[in-house]
Order: sequence, then C-alpha cells, then structure tokens
Amino acid sequence: MLTSINEISFTRRQSLVGLLALGCSAVCSAKQPIPRSSLGLLIYARSIRRRWQQQHDSRQDLFEPLTFLRHCREVGASGMQATLGVLTPEQMKALRNEVEEHAMFLEGIVNFPKTERDLDRFEAEIRSAAAVKAPVVRTVLIPGRRYEQFKTLKEYREAVKQAQIMLERVRPIVEKHRVGLAIENHKDQRLEERLELLKSAKSEYVGVCVDTGNNLALLEDPYDTIEALAPFALTVHLKDQALQGTDDGFLLGDIPLGQGCLDLPRIIKRLRQARANIRFHLEIITRDPLRVPCLADAYWETLPEVPARDLARMMRFVRQHRANELQYVSSLSLEKQVAREDANIAASLNFAREKLNF
Repeated sequence: MLTSINEISFTRRQSLVGLLALGCSAVCSAKQPIPRSSLGLLIYARSIRRRWQQQHDSRQDLFEPLTFLRHCREVGASGMQATLGVLTPEQMKALRNEVEEHAMFLEGIVNFPKTERDLDRFEAEIRSAAAVKAPVVRTVLIPGRRYEQFKTLKEYREAVKQAQIMLERVRPIVEKHRVGLAIENHKDQRLEERLELLKSAKSEYVGVCVDTGNNLALLEDPYDTIEALAPFALTVHLKDQALQGTDDGFLLGDIPLGQGCLDLPRIIKRLRQARANIRFHLEIITRDPLRVPCLADAYWETLPEVPARDLARMMRFVRQHRANELQYVSSLSLEKQVAREDANIAASLNFAREKLNF
C-alpha cells in the first residue's frame, strides 16, 4: 500500500535524521558505507535537497557536476545524469578522476537549441561532454507537457516543425564529437510521431532517453511504448508510477520503485535485449501528482487523432492499478519535503539492488 505523505508525522529529531540519512559525511560513510546500486541518479531527483541546502548556504550548489557526482556515490548510486555545461580543463580532470577512482559513470543533460544563434552554446556543451567521456547527453525537443503548453494543434505543430529543423542542425555536431543525443519521450509526441522523427534523423548518434512512465500521460500503453522505443534507446529514466482516477481524467505520480503500477522487470529485460550495456538512471521527483485531464475538452485540442480505444484502455488501466494513496508534499515544510525526498530515493535504490539486480 502506498503511504500518504500527509499521514507521516515528523518530529524535529526525525526530520533531521531523515535529512542526514542520504547526505552523510565521508566519516559517516566510512563507518557505515551505503551499499551501492548500479543505477545512476538523475539530477532532478534532488531538486528539494538542493533548494534546502541553498537556503542554509547560498554558496552551495548540489548540481555543480563534481559535487553531484560525489553526492551520488554517498547515497549509493553508481553514476549520474546531470547538466555539465561548459567545463574548464580543471573541472574535466576532476570529474574524470572521480569517475575512474570510484568506478562510476556519467551522462550529460543539454538544453536543445531553439534557434541558430544557440548552436554555438550547444556545441560547446557537447564538446565538454565528449572531453569527460560522457557517451550520451539527454535532451527534450519540447520542454513542456503537450496538453498543457499548447492551446491549439497549430501551435503544437509549429513547435515540432522548428524542433525538426534544429535537429537537422545538431545532428552533425553530435556525430562529429561522437556523443549520443538521447531525446526523451517527454509527454510531447506520441509513439508514431516520435518514431517518424527518429527514423528521419538517420543517425546512430540520435536516439531516445526512454522514460518508463511518461507516455501514460498521452494515453499509450507503457509496454507498447518500451517495445517501440527500445531499438532507439541510448539511456533510460527508470521510474515507477502511481495512478488514481479523477472527474476529469487521472492523477499520475512518481513513487518509489516497486510501489507503483509498472512491471519493472519486464521493462528492464526488453531494454537490455535491445542494448545490453545501456545505463539506467533513477528518476523519482518528489512532488504532488500530476493531473492528466484526458476527459476535459482542452486536453484534446492538441491530440484530436487519438483513438477512443486508447482512452478507454487507459482509463481501464487506471482503474485496475488504482493507488490507495498518493504522495502530496507541497503543503509540507521544506525540512519535511527533503526528508521525504531522501526516503524516496533510499527506498528506490534499495529495491533496485534487492529486487531488480541493480
């Protein structure tokens, strides 16, 4: 059974213990080392801790690449997917030393260029990724959720057209530097649309960052999604999902691995069949569940051609996998939010090691 965040009672002492549980010092780690999972950790999973730290010391930035890589090791992950930016030679050397000394791995995150003027910035970041031997960088073509960001189908199609033009511009860049560009299925394109785009790219360096839960929001079967994207997979955001029906659709929430509706062993097996050495990164964003208003008129403005059977199948899937509780954190103090984020990550990494052979 899922646990409602509102039912958890934190004393001040318990909160502090939670805050320190995954961010302990090197001395603490030496006394009681945290068993390591072979999963990487996605930077977005630690947004609350970063905000909490900066409130206490504005000079700290958990998302600085070397700092975050060390944090991943401290909490029991074996690598990271993080924003690298444009690195200095000193930063590159420090990152590579950390990776080699502790047998870790790293992948980058880059913002997809919106205009020709942004290509120089993009290439500089790809050059840095190549220098630290990051084989893959993750990106998204359209940052927002399709059914929230666009009011009309015309707006959506114009955004896709511009993204396709820019993809033609960036393809030679990633091929030159031999860095894979992993485009996430980011609640933007449905499968047929994304497959058409990938096939048109015609490059081994353009593929997918497979998010195991996102296409639920576009009314697509999660296992059909994996089957279709697996041949193009360059990296993976591994997540589990909790579902609950609403009057206008359903709620979709990140939940610790093993506590949601997804058959994770099935998903992992298929992705490894397609690419044996693919890296998996834990993505669990500690936040209130997202609303997918698929029974409201506005949702269909950019999705007019979705078959009715897909809607029926998804609503049946939601009923069959209904979560008794969902996690809500926005009303909690920041201290309690970061404690919950710590607990979600610890539970997921433990499950990955013990049940998923990571």
